[in-house]
Amino acid sequence: MERGAGLVKQLLTFARGSEGERQVLELHPLISEIGKLLRQTFPRNIEVLMNVPRDLWLVTAEATQIHQVLMNLCVNARDAMPQGGRLTITARNQLLDETYAHMRPEARPGRYAVLEVEDTGTGIPADLLERIFDAFFTTKEPGQGTGLGLSTVQGIVKGHGGFLDVESAASRGARFSVYLPAQETGQANQAVAGRVEPPGGRGERILVVDDEASVREITTAPLEASGYRAVTAQDGAEAVALYAKHQEEIAVVLADMSMPILDGPATVRALLTLNSAVRIIAMSGRAANETMARDAGPGVKAFLGKPYTATELLTTTRRVLDAN
Repeated sequence: MERGAGLVKQLLTFARGSEGERQVLELHPLISEIGKLLRQTFPRNIEVLMNVPRDLWLVTAEATQIHQVLMNLCVNARDAMPQGGRLTITARNQLLDETYAHMRPEARPGRYAVLEVEDTGTGIPADLLERIFDAFFTTKEPGQGTGLGLSTVQGIVKGHGGFLDVESAASRGARFSVYLPAQETGQANQAVAGRVEPPGGRGERILVVDDEASVREITTAPLEASGYRAVTAQDGAEAVALYAKHQEEIAVVLADMSMPILDGPATVRALLTLNSAVRIIAMSGRAANETMARDAGPGVKAFLGKPYTATELLTTTRRVLDAN
């Protein structure tokens, strides 16, 4: 009977998203309370770590539902670590720009409080990642889950005007990131006003390789606006041909790791045969591809996870250029 009542409650929450009384909410006390609860109730072989700054931007939210979001994610993380492991809850302020929003349709430019739940558990296979937010989808044994946990989480977060990101791979754990729009407060405005602009280019030529035209466009725009010269390629084969012809002029290659015809790692290896000193920044929307990219060869000097902001793009590019 209790299980049936709980299922109905979850269904109602899933259906209505995030209706309820909202208020300006300080997240640090709420997350700290959850951390204490987890340490008291989770198995001792699960280490609970917290990294939550006190200066998190305020959000307008229904506290009970944000509590539900984090608890659902933490319980899923616990279930993914039957032999024990590490559960880490972190939070940060993040300003998302047009570059980021262009690559992530659910996002709007602006200020966000970002809450992350990361585990060292069994991970989620790539073929299941696209289904985990479907209602009633579950990988748990019959009677162990309703399949509404992540659907409810997504409904609440979307209802608050936010969005979710997940990074995972089989046997490599999982990280869920909750983006909640922040209040337009004086504290937030002061933090943004004090932000240091990333150093610009000095006319260096950057080769941008991606099979999506929109990504090429949104990546080259801030590069060129900041003093770099950009040239683009739509796949690895075209990138290798361009580099072979202009390698003396190309200072850095930004290469997507998931491309047809010639994928990222194969492109890296081909570029290394042309120039063992080539400098490559690998890009991907899949966290698992970071290891794959770095294993492709010493040419990979940095990794940019998609979506990225213009600041992240420019900072990473300058760091690779300035490195010895």
